[in-house]
Amino acid sequence: MDWIDTIDDLEAHYGAPPTAAINKVATRLTPLYRKWIMTSRFCVLTTVGEAGTDGSPRGDDGPVVMELDERTLAMPDWRGNNRLDSLRNVVSDGRVSLMFMVPGSNTVVRLNGEARLTADPDLRAKFDKSGRQPATVIVIRIGEIYTQCARAPMRAGLWKRDDSEGLPTVGEILAEQTDGSEGGAGYDAAWVPRAAKTMW
Repeated sequence: MDWIDTIDDLEAHYGAPPTAAINKVATRLTPLYRKWIMTSRFCVLTTVGEAGTDGSPRGDDGPVVMELDERTLAMPDWRGNNRLDSLRNVVSDGRVSLMFMVPGSNTVVRLNGEARLTADPDLRAKFDKSGRQPATVIVIRIGEIYTQCARAPMRAGLWKRDDSEGLPTVGEILAEQTDGSEGGAGYDAAWVPRAAKTMW
């Protein structure tokens, strides 16, 4: 198998991008990019650190991020599994990418920037949910924002299908990974009420 090992070879193979792919890039929240991102309740946060890369789904019951100013966003770190993969990377490296999605739209808005982590009580309080606050907040300085070509969601029929029937549950996967010492049907049965009590 032949490999493409240089940027020159890569660019020669694909050719130049169309002008629209360059001209759509913004370095701040323009009115239309603001509207799009503030409509999104779900995004994928990608980070990089000493242990490698990490992609983490992030969701909320309103905008998944808060605007601090036209060049700065804040993302609450709500309850999770405490692996801290993304947060370790933010602390050690800071480079982040986000993909914002809105159900029904095949457009994906991408953002690249630099992030820092804070436990500042005033900022955490801005995300208060009935007395519960995120443990920390990821503050993201915007480097660039742009739309992604819609072909991937269109090819996948992302919003037109439900392929979940017959998928293994988390309990089944955990049981497989631990030779049955954890997980199983009991884990799955307890998960929904446990999640409902620990959403925030």
